[in-house]
Amino acid sequence: QVQLVESGGGLVQAGGSLRLSCAASRSRSIFGINAMGWYRQAPGKQRELVAKITSGGRTNYADSVQGRFTISRDNTKNTVYLQMNSLKPEDTAVYYCNVELVTTIEYWGQGTQITVFS
Repeated sequence: QVQLVESGGGLVQAGGSLRLSCAASRSRSIFGINAMGWYRQAPGKQRELVAKITSGGRTNYADSVQGRFTISRDNTKNTVYLQMNSLKPEDTAVYYCNVELVTTIEYWGQGTQITVFS
């Protein structure tokens, strides 16, 4: 079993910054973690990928956040971070941490609300 603990959401003015963290804990019997990432879901919209990073450090970003958001991870702590700069009102959503094991099984965090006001 893998448990994900998210932190860092909140309310911010447009143009501001926030940093999300997601720490994954797993039992020793669980296979290793491959990709870690962040998704978001705005009201009335489908959940979408924001950013993802593999165990080797390869990153993938949604076009809408490219150049503004930076994903990183600390493999020693099984923690993934999302630095969000130049936030816009359209970034308002619930952000979910996602972890994919090498077995391709995925786990999701409980979600953290980010609200950007103009």
